[in-house]
Amino acid sequence: MNSRSPSSSGLLPLPFPGTPSSSWRFYRARLSAFMRDPNTSVLVAFWLFGLVNNILYVLLLTAAQDLVGPSIPKALVLLADVMPSFLTKLVAPYFIHLVPYSIRILVFVALSSGGMLLVALTPNTQSVGVKMVGVIIASISSGGGELSFLGLTHYYGVNSLAAWGSGTGAAGLVGAGLYVLMTDWLGMSVKNSLLVSALMPGVMLLSFFVILPRERIKQQTGTTGYEPLPGLDRDDSPESEREIDASAASAALLSEPGPSSVTAYHNNHPGDKSASFWVNLRRAKALFWPYMLPLLLVYVAEYTINQGVAPTLLFPLEQSPFNEYRSFYPFYGFLYQLGVFISRSSTPWFRIHHLYFPSLLQVGNLVLLTLHALLNFIPSVYLVFVVIFWEGLLGGAVYVNTFAEIMDNVPVEDREFSLGATSVSDSGGICIAGFIGMAMEVWLCDWQVQRGRDYCRRVEVS
Repeated sequence: MNSRSPSSSGLLPLPFPGTPSSSWRFYRARLSAFMRDPNTSVLVAFWLFGLVNNILYVLLLTAAQDLVGPSIPKALVLLADVMPSFLTKLVAPYFIHLVPYSIRILVFVALSSGGMLLVALTPNTQSVGVKMVGVIIASISSGGGELSFLGLTHYYGVNSLAAWGSGTGAAGLVGAGLYVLMTDWLGMSVKNSLLVSALMPGVMLLSFFVILPRERIKQQTGTTGYEPLPGLDRDDSPESEREIDASAASAALLSEPGPSSVTAYHNNHPGDKSASFWVNLRRAKALFWPYMLPLLLVYVAEYTINQGVAPTLLFPLEQSPFNEYRSFYPFYGFLYQLGVFISRSSTPWFRIHHLYFPSLLQVGNLVLLTLHALLNFIPSVYLVFVVIFWEGLLGGAVYVNTFAEIMDNVPVEDREFSLGATSVSDSGGICIAGFIGMAMEVWLCDWQVQRGRDYCRRVEVS
């Protein structure tokens, strides 16, 4: 029989039954010890980064119908919400390493909150264009935040990436669900709902400056670029590019980078800005086929569905669980984000290595739902609910598994740049889908009205 007491084993003693104060002290102490653990702190911090960085983006898309009204394509909000993010991700990886992460966080929080306040405080009687300026400001913050936090996972390993992915999935679920809760269930106005949302970016300050163990981050002030690829000369202009030594690249692969790998990550050659640019450009080219293209494809398909097709997937109210037609669109968004959350949280248990297969399945969803919008052959809105949920599962799975594959397969000296640079694909796909969706929503709605299904014209903004 083991005679060791619970305290001698390193565990806190269990509280006696019937003593609420003792129970509270016990659980508070266990929670405090849990939060002080460095690994736990990393998981919590990155989960919150993913949640807060993406939640305003989701809220604005969920609120698209209320922001622009039924007569303006919702893809206009999508473009304003993603185009600045896309441009940020396109250019920032080549210089953002010069800015310390602490400065980036402060800028991102200021931009996010400022953009949401501009959207919320602009009266409905004024131009939609003013609201779109606020959406653009928040979008710049979201894009810069995504590539920065993905790059930051290089310093904290694969668990931080899993936590980030789960947080971004939760952002979709919480963002869409929160907007439905505030506007439909609690009866809050659109303005007040957005004002509440403007407070959320402050959580990033807590995550970075209080929760995250920052000793793993090498100070970046004065660095000029990422470590050059193995086998490349320092004079790395296009004329002097050489083939990368495959054996050297393979030798650089690490399963999980730790603090020791961080110290060698940046170079210290202040005169090599031009060379660093061309090295990074070559890195980006190598990422296109295995990682960027399947991610781009899945985002084109799913956001064409979300912004171009979903607004026309309407049924008679008596055949649905809703009391008004404006409720279809936010609920579709909620189901989609629920699927995204589940699949983005799945990498610790389930991995997808062939990224093109789920991307092509997503294209199949786009074809199916577009044909239904035209031909009206799906008999029940509940079947559409299932397809929308499946759409979210596929989209979230491709996103998080793309970055997990980069973590597994890209050499450590290329990893921080690769994680940030590949994030341009999701924004690029959303931009393409935005232009397609603007045309598709108008065309599909007109098609339905001409055939006696005028539900898309009955949507009223509350």
